[in-house]
Amino acid sequence: MTEKRYLKWYNKVGYGSGDIAGNVVYAFLSSFVMIYLTNTVGLNPGIVGTLIAVSKLLDGVTDIFFGSLIDKTHSKMGKARPWMLYGYIGCAITLVAIFAIPTNLGQFAQYAWFLIAYTLLNAVFYTANNIAYSALTALVTKNSAEQVEMGSWRFMFAFATSLLIQSITLGAVTALGGGAAGWRTVAIIYAIIGLLVNTLSVLSVKELPEGELVDTTDKKEIEQDEKYNLVQAAKLLAGNKYYMMICVTYILQQIYGAMISMGTYYATYILGNQNLFGVFSWAINIPLIIALVFTPTLVAKWNGMYKLNVMSYTLATISRALVAVAGYMGSGNVTLMLLFTAIAALGQGPWQGDMNAVIAACSEYT
Repeated sequence: MTEKRYLKWYNKVGYGSGDIAGNVVYAFLSSFVMIYLTNTVGLNPGIVGTLIAVSKLLDGVTDIFFGSLIDKTHSKMGKARPWMLYGYIGCAITLVAIFAIPTNLGQFAQYAWFLIAYTLLNAVFYTANNIAYSALTALVTKNSAEQVEMGSWRFMFAFATSLLIQSITLGAVTALGGGAAGWRTVAIIYAIIGLLVNTLSVLSVKELPEGELVDTTDKKEIEQDEKYNLVQAAKLLAGNKYYMMICVTYILQQIYGAMISMGTYYATYILGNQNLFGVFSWAINIPLIIALVFTPTLVAKWNGMYKLNVMSYTLATISRALVAVAGYMGSGNVTLMLLFTAIAALGQGPWQGDMNAVIAACSEYT
């Protein structure tokens, strides 16, 4: 029996464009905040890294908190869309704040400014926006094929945006005067672009009525589901082996993301050429986009994501190890590093494209 389809092509494209907004924040912040803080503001990279780690610990708590809030939200816009829309306003403001640290402040005040702005952006506003955005795949359609297609569109936009941000930002900062003023202006431009695209993405889809999303007519069961508090939800999740497998995979993904975030430093201080950061961005993002284009077809051919994810993740893991091996060859064999980076990105594509469905499924437990 053919599954009912809920979305037009423009709904899926419009939804996917939301990751343009997400990545003018995420790609810009993760790739360049350390260079900005150390080279322009003059902060200590060790202290900055520690502050980021502290903020990330809080982020793990707020993920569950916002998942629970979204599940309990009932509005004319639905459950997730209000959080996605209004959360991004905070993202835009705090993104500019991070790249507008006054240079005449005392150093302690600068660290405090960064910690507060970064924590609000990363652990509050971006978390609220991104969890809501991920949850939308389960709220606007019940068709599994459409959910995979939405994931593919989303991450194609994400990686294309990351590629663009990582390729043009340093040049844009220089063109806009360089220094603190250049970084601040670029942050303002990215924040405005993000606000516009995020709003477009929110308006491009409509959540299904709650009655259609609930698969049971048992009112007592529905009421019991809504009575779970955060502690009960945490216990349920800890006892679910599939959720724990998802968590391990997601942690590995975050470690990989952290490594990518150090790309600017690595290219500048290890390889001796900061322009190589843009080259590696191409080697990562273009293969990812290609893989995402073919992911829905491969999912249909192999009757699901399981086999595809196992094979692709194995390929990505082996290739990343070979990137490290190539990096230890003298000062780093750049050609081999680029080659294995591209192969790893091809392997990363399918499971990365399906990660939004994973996050949406996780949010439904909270």
